[in-house]
Amino acid sequence: MSAKKIKTAVLGLSNNGVQLLEAAEATGLYDIVAVADRDMELAERSALLYQCPAFDDYRQLVLLKKPQVLLAAAPLHTSEEFIRLAIKEGIHVIRLVPPGLDFESTADFIRMARRNNVRYFVANFWRPEPGFARLREHLKATPIDKFRLIQAVCNFPGEIDNIHSRWLSDPKLTGGGVLLRNCYEMIDLIVSNFGVPEQVYSINTNHAPDRQQRLSITEDTAIVTMKFSDTLLGNLLASRIFGPPVEVLRLHTAENVLAVKADSFIILDNNGSIIEETKFQVSKTDCMKETLSSFAESILSPKNHPLTDAEDAYINTMAVIESAYLSARTAAPEEPQRILNMVKTK
Repeated sequence: MSAKKIKTAVLGLSNNGVQLLEAAEATGLYDIVAVADRDMELAERSALLYQCPAFDDYRQLVLLKKPQVLLAAAPLHTSEEFIRLAIKEGIHVIRLVPPGLDFESTADFIRMARRNNVRYFVANFWRPEPGFARLREHLKATPIDKFRLIQAVCNFPGEIDNIHSRWLSDPKLTGGGVLLRNCYEMIDLIVSNFGVPEQVYSINTNHAPDRQQRLSITEDTAIVTMKFSDTLLGNLLASRIFGPPVEVLRLHTAENVLAVKADSFIILDNNGSIIEETKFQVSKTDCMKETLSSFAESILSPKNHPLTDAEDAYINTMAVIESAYLSARTAAPEEPQRILNMVKTK
């Protein structure tokens, strides 16, 4: 193995896991030493491509191969204990979003990682996407107090029919909701640019025929209102039954409106006329490679390439999601800061 490569194992070979594996290999910074999936046939096919051992036992992969980095792409309900094991063994973890099943598990992962001097890194591939990168540049030059309303829409029709997503509708595994965790990237985008809201109020619905079922199964639609200040409100509409699939953010000031997607950045006046419009070519693979390269360089040369994505960002986003679910249960506004104060990550 080259001294410039990191010994890496992959846990979970869904479509996202395979893409993550391919992107890691393409950076030239990761040496794939093992792959694992519950489906041994699937694991063996990937193992042939990368000339490495295949496992269907996640514990064996962690304990026998002892990689420097674990790419954790398996669903959290099947891999949480093995991620904890990897951290205890001194292995860095790159986790696909969301960072945890809930706020507490996310905070626990980060506490464990800090105690064991490793990184628990959440690979949010939205961050390098060009539309959202252009938004961050624009916001650096625009005072936050100029904004009056944040509107976000995340529709995921049909995802629940994916065989890898069916567990999301099992009340024993979901604990009452997962839709907003599918909105992690959007909520992270809002929170990272505008801060943690003072209050969060959420209303959720689902199509369960039984009223008692509705208290425990995952939601079909969620409307979340966030109060950032006396002059700035945010609203998120999320659905897994309404289409077409879309993820868009609109930011309103007194003078104009910003409409932002991964592949576009548009400024309109308040009459709807376009002032500025930029279209981008988006490559998920390129975004993955950029994110994974940054992480690898931070491990190989931390002084020259410090990783800017702080764990506190994961905690803040998950606190907003936790507040939304709590609000849906209590039918009252909740304060994310109260949740943040309850759990210390350091």
